[in-house]
Amino acid sequence: MKENKLKARLARYRQIKLSVIGRKSGRTTSIPVWFVLEGEKLYLLPVQGSNTQWYRNVFRNPSIRIDARGVKAEFRATPMTDANAVKSVFEKVRQKYGAKDVKRYYSKFDVAVPIELV
Repeated sequence: MKENKLKARLARYRQIKLSVIGRKSGRTTSIPVWFVLEGEKLYLLPVQGSNTQWYRNVFRNPSIRIDARGVKAEFRATPMTDANAVKSVFEKVRQKYGAKDVKRYYSKFDVAVPIELV
């Protein structure tokens, strides 16, 4: 039931709050991120690629929490580094948010983070 509620929120909104555990501090940090929902997968594209702090934290500790306007869920993230797969995620993000905004905010496209919602 919670999964359906989460997917409904994800389908409606353009931004979620992402929480990860700091690789050095051990503290949970939260930031707003853009995402793409496709079927049972949620795709995240770090704005500075592998240099993005939340991505580096996920690389160390794959526990990831998302909050879609009050509907929260925890997942295990698996970083994706395959160039073709990352390019596919980049295209999905560009299509959803527009080439101009993606160019404005994103600077490196070497990694992505897919999350299985089931």
